[in-house]
Amino acid sequence: MSETPVLEQETYLRALRLLEAAPQLNQRALALELGMSLGKTNYCLKALVQRGWVTAERFHNSQRKLAYAYLLTPAGIAEKSVLAARFLKRKMDDYEALKSEIDRLQQEAVREAKPAQGSNQLSMQAPHPAALSIHTPAPTAAP
Repeated sequence: MSETPVLEQETYLRALRLLEAAPQLNQRALALELGMSLGKTNYCLKALVQRGWVTAERFHNSQRKLAYAYLLTPAGIAEKSVLAARFLKRKMDDYEALKSEIDRLQQEAVREAKPAQGSNQLSMQAPHPAALSIHTPAPTAAP
């Protein structure tokens, strides 16, 4: 699995999580949840079945021709854990890199900042996330 591209690993993880929570999802609903095309979702499901992580079983009382339940196999459950651990490690590494970059930028800002009127120091705290959000003006009514 280590040769599988990171983006594909994340797609597999998301699909495994969704199928574990709702095995009755059809491919169209799964595609919507994953934000992918139906064709790509079909390709993903086939890959999960081929790897032995998911089985496709027909509903017993279904009137619909193509109604399946996608069930995680024991290997699929184990792989979901492995993928989740890799995902968490990547995100923690990203977090640490971002935190270091923020620290460097804050130190640079302090060194280069001219003392503000009435204050000799620049706050070393990171701004609150709400202060960083981009506010767009409300649309005005057309005359």
